[in-house]
Amino acid sequence: MTGPLMADKTAVITGAAQGIGYAIAERFVAEGARVVIGDIDGAAAQAAADKLGGATVARGVRCDVTVADDVQALIDAAAESFSPVDVMVNNAGITRDATMRKMTEDQFDQVIAVHLKGTWNGTRLAGAVMRERGSGAIVNMSSLSGKIGLPGQTNYSAAKAGIVGLSKAAAKELAHLGVRVNAIQPGLIRTAMTEAMPQKVWDQKMAEIPLGRAGEIDEIATVALFLASDMSSYMTGTVLEVTGGRFM
Repeated sequence: MTGPLMADKTAVITGAAQGIGYAIAERFVAEGARVVIGDIDGAAAQAAADKLGGATVARGVRCDVTVADDVQALIDAAAESFSPVDVMVNNAGITRDATMRKMTEDQFDQVIAVHLKGTWNGTRLAGAVMRERGSGAIVNMSSLSGKIGLPGQTNYSAAKAGIVGLSKAAAKELAHLGVRVNAIQPGLIRTAMTEAMPQKVWDQKMAEIPLGRAGEIDEIATVALFLASDMSSYMTGTVLEVTGGRFM
């Protein structure tokens, strides 16, 4: 394979103003892609797009993934600015951690809506564009929490496990149309969110990781690049664990 892995491809990434989403956008641009960054914070989305190189390679759009019309507008923005979506990364997420005894119904509903319904909106609407064109790759962000279940995360674990089921079902529906759907399950990744953990909790998690360290956001971005590119052309319906071997 020669040349950039994402040359002439247009990618849409949700929750990409910062963190893992931004790292994925950065990696895609470096490989020749044009990206549309969706984020609940429109100003942050635009700032991220400017940082990536501005209007020729990136565009920022305010998007609430729980609202189908917002997601449709995000996907439409790709076609208006660059070309119809080739790669969709459903990365937007929130946490509302609490034990089941203390979790409110609203905290449960919010997390399910953003992660699960948001991913369904993105997969469904990007899939509709891709199937017409006979090609495309969808990458959905699950979590190790969806594989093993973590205390204090009945909402998040349920949503992230749901994303696996959704991805496999969608992969079966779209495979004969040339569209691939895969998922990533990150483990402990060094981000602003995880670095805010109490030291005791961090140390406890580190003890569970055979590679003996946390992952870096770019180590998720490179796996997203692999799933988005033709390097994974014979893979669909898979779940890649990027966890340093934790809970393998």
